[in-house]
Amino acid sequence: MRLTILILIAGIVATTTARAEEDPYLWLEGVDDEKALDWVRAENQSTAERLKSSPLFEELYSEAKAALNSTSRLPNVYQQGDWLYNFWKDETNPRGVFRRTTLAEFTKDKPEWEVVIDIDALSEQEGEQWVFKSMDCLPKHPQHCLVHLSPGGGDASVTREFNSIDKTFVNGGFFIPVSKGGSNWIDANTLFVSTDFGEGSMTASGYPRIVKRWKRGTPLAEAEPVHEGQVDSMSAYAFRMRSAGDDIDMVTENNTFWTTERYQLLKDGKHRLDLPASAAVNGAFQGRLIISLKQDWLRGDTTYPQGSVLVADTSALRSGNNGAIDVLIKPDKTTVVEDVDTTDATILVTVLENVRGKIYRYSPGPEGQWLVSPVSFPDNGSLAITSTDDASGNFFARYESFTSPPALYFVASQNWQPQKLKNQEPTFDGSRYQTEQYFATSADGTKVPYFVVLSKDIKRNGKNPTHIFSYGGFRNALTPSYSGSYEQLYGAYGKLWLERGGVFVLANIRGGGEFGPAWHAAALKENRFRAFEDFEAIAEDLFKRNITSPEHLGIEGRSNGGLLVGATMTRRPDLYGAVICGVPLLDMKRYHKLLAGASWMAEFGDPDIPEEWAYIKQYSPYHNLREGVDYPPIFFFTSTRDDRVHPGHARKMAARLKELDQGVWYYENLEGGHGGSSTNDQMAYRLAQAYTHLWTQLK
Repeated sequence: MRLTILILIAGIVATTTARAEEDPYLWLEGVDDEKALDWVRAENQSTAERLKSSPLFEELYSEAKAALNSTSRLPNVYQQGDWLYNFWKDETNPRGVFRRTTLAEFTKDKPEWEVVIDIDALSEQEGEQWVFKSMDCLPKHPQHCLVHLSPGGGDASVTREFNSIDKTFVNGGFFIPVSKGGSNWIDANTLFVSTDFGEGSMTASGYPRIVKRWKRGTPLAEAEPVHEGQVDSMSAYAFRMRSAGDDIDMVTENNTFWTTERYQLLKDGKHRLDLPASAAVNGAFQGRLIISLKQDWLRGDTTYPQGSVLVADTSALRSGNNGAIDVLIKPDKTTVVEDVDTTDATILVTVLENVRGKIYRYSPGPEGQWLVSPVSFPDNGSLAITSTDDASGNFFARYESFTSPPALYFVASQNWQPQKLKNQEPTFDGSRYQTEQYFATSADGTKVPYFVVLSKDIKRNGKNPTHIFSYGGFRNALTPSYSGSYEQLYGAYGKLWLERGGVFVLANIRGGGEFGPAWHAAALKENRFRAFEDFEAIAEDLFKRNITSPEHLGIEGRSNGGLLVGATMTRRPDLYGAVICGVPLLDMKRYHKLLAGASWMAEFGDPDIPEEWAYIKQYSPYHNLREGVDYPPIFFFTSTRDDRVHPGHARKMAARLKELDQGVWYYENLEGGHGGSSTNDQMAYRLAQAYTHLWTQLK
């Protein structure tokens, strides 16, 4: 026995030693290990000391705070019952207040708001750095709500029952401890719950695989099992989809990030729905499902093409015989369905037409036909429906462009004419700038679009400081935005970059969703390099147009976009003068072993399979750093409390670059989750660091 133990210990030591030799910075993956945190504190301090000597940083920091805390910021509202709700942060309330008002009051220039939950006060009272995630109420029952709060801003959250009438947490009400997962009202006394039920209840990706039906007054541990997914699936959830017809109780098991098994719960049990695993269910309309196809679907003698939107009876999907499937939208080459919303009488569809937003409404017509009409919004911008009212059919929509501040429109179903209710005051003078859309030719001949925002009197001499932002993954579409990115930055980029003489570029590379599922699929797994080639082609196209040159070009990406800039930096360091790499994936050999990483293998591949590691290792940034190469100076930002993308990626990459004597700025916020910040001040600090890095490094 003793010999066996010694052999096991020796084996463990040998394995650990081998891993340490292969990856000398493995110890930096210890999120809260004191040695790793000492390294983080030292790097944060080094960056802070560098910034102390920069008057530019203080100017940028002040400008960023002014933009993020502006009282004219557009409040994002959503309707529940008679109330419009909004979450608001400012200098007085850095962690924010969840508040509400009425539609009549909201139309006033200075509406009165009623505070529902003061997150700063709650955090102080309970001794926890709460970050508000959401509040979901049972329709028509505002006394039954679920509030989701994250300690430190990560994806994992606590769920607590809340009475929105008297604005108090319900003593003895529903309570779910901190976990990644979900909960959904069935009725006033019943929830669907997927959470950490204990050992073996979570998937390898760190999400729930068990779904239960929980009755009020019973222990959570004794809730009735509804579904048990596989350990190697991504996650499992259940929810009630409400509509003017029948409600639909659904269970979903996400086998991978892009494939899902779906079931309908009926009185006689759980029935699997005959749907393509890649399809997306967008909602319920009059008791029927709305389905978006990401691949062609052959059903009997009928082929429904990729990109179609269907409306289907659930009975047709259960039996394949009884019930109808209607085609709501047929795809074309330039129009992509971005989102689908429903009211009792209408389906509202937000589309991208050449990466520009449009909204159409669909209503049932005679003999099974669908009547379609456009809703007239300004052109050449980004549109998003922010809230709908099922009974009336009214909705709110947000419009913005690179140079036009966000505006909130109210559309009443009586006439469908958008009425502008609120408009953010300009953060910068947008009239001084023009937006152009160009197409670069990638290595395989594909035409790749990108937007350029630049001064109307710019000199095309190749010397303009230029900032490219991109993402290129997970079917996410980047659209014209007053923030310049997918974060709500309220025009800060215009103040910190454009007004100081910079040029901004948004790159719509493959891997994203700008041109539908095929645009995304073109850069999956072994074809990931196509996204990098697209990005590099855009950089070179900017040079050909004499807008900028390598020493004046800075690039930025976050999350999967952090992988993008890390990969292109190591592939073509000659193209760039500075890099911003936020909350990134960088060690693609171990990404699937860290936090939620296993859930992304359908996007990148499995590095434990030799054939797949063979193509992943060609671009894995951490594994492609080389001695003797001059890499562009890089600024990393991440968060200790990011429980989605492990902070070890940024830590290890920064340490390795410093070992190679490269220029590195590093900042790790001790809270903030995957967004990297919990308060406007934290966000302003990060933005000021990033733009200081660009202005300092780009000649």
